[in-house]
Amino acid sequence: MQPLAERMRPKTLDDFLGQEHLTGPEGILRIALEKTHIPSLIFWGPPGVGKTTLAKILASQLKRPFYELSAVQAGVKDVRDVLEKARSNRFFDQSSPILFIDEIHRFNKSQQDALLAAVEKGTVVLIGATTENPSFEINNALLSRCQVYTLKSLDEKELLQLFHSVVDKDFLFKERTVNLLEKEALIQFAQGDARKLCNILELIGSLKSDPVEITNDLVRNLVQENIAVYDKNGELHYDIASAFIKSIRGSDPHASLYWLARMIAGGEDPRFIVRRLLISAAEDIGLANPNALLLAAACQQAVEQVGWPESRIILAEAVVYLACSQKSNSAYMGIEKAMAIVNATGNLPVPLHLRNAVTGLMKNMKYGEGYQYAHHYPGQFSEQEYLPDQIQGRQIYDAGSTGHESKIKEFMDEKWKDKYSK
Repeated sequence: MQPLAERMRPKTLDDFLGQEHLTGPEGILRIALEKTHIPSLIFWGPPGVGKTTLAKILASQLKRPFYELSAVQAGVKDVRDVLEKARSNRFFDQSSPILFIDEIHRFNKSQQDALLAAVEKGTVVLIGATTENPSFEINNALLSRCQVYTLKSLDEKELLQLFHSVVDKDFLFKERTVNLLEKEALIQFAQGDARKLCNILELIGSLKSDPVEITNDLVRNLVQENIAVYDKNGELHYDIASAFIKSIRGSDPHASLYWLARMIAGGEDPRFIVRRLLISAAEDIGLANPNALLLAAACQQAVEQVGWPESRIILAEAVVYLACSQKSNSAYMGIEKAMAIVNATGNLPVPLHLRNAVTGLMKNMKYGEGYQYAHHYPGQFSEQEYLPDQIQGRQIYDAGSTGHESKIKEFMDEKWKDKYSK
């Protein structure tokens, strides 16, 4: 038997709850259906808000072939196989089939690159679903060819609409009397997620009582007995990981240890936790305390050697150290700024004096001419230009003033003075 959430999955936009900005009378998806044209797009939003459902509705109402992949399970070969199937099954001027990829943010660069040509040529219309910010997780080449639409968590009114729809339509309830005496726990545990609400209602529907009296205590007891506190493969996995990192970033060791304990109690893979610590050490602590990255790397090695349950102590030590360390995101912001400049300016030529003259022709073209070898100058420093002519003097790295980075700032001020102040 299908789960309740699947039985209640809407088949048309008229049955779809929420996301009025996309599905309402003036919504872009409704307009796209009316015009029978849809671009490649990315649905970005929390779990249980209808990303997969919308993709299926679009394919169904446009009468397009529908192919589906999960980025958790599919490799490059799977992507190429489904693209070849889409290509071979398409005839003449037939509309492009829809390829839906769930959790597309989990695709690595090579997997995303495998999609690029097919999207460019119109072999498929790509619909991706992600809970992560696409600008961070999807490469620019693919992202630039897709429209990004943000989906929101369902509000209380929409969750109650779904509740009444389930009670009216599903066999679990429609022959019984259902009294919603209290709604607060139902809304709280649903967390704006239609699938969670359906899971809770399925638990309630399995009870033999008639009438069904829904109270806060009933919902709390059922949820605590039947629904895992932590789902390492689901949305709570990412919510808790986010709270964990934000607590470290916020220098709160108490909260950091609490969220660490939640992950451990939920059976999280310790390698996932350590990867988050490595990222935090580089992104949030950075050059304010370069030892943080070394400690996180040592933690990674120790966890691999020791295993559970003792690894919890190693992780706790690293977490407290990172949470209590001075913070700087200057390196993270610096590389983001550098990438933005590269994207905006393209392949600027390397200044001649920085080029390597390995042939006579290159020497005749003045490759390397005028280069000042730093070690030949006092303090191993010569104030020469290292950036392309078009972006000379552009400030990319903005040194912070905390911890070790204050020394870096002093070094920069001494050597370069106000050269990089733009």
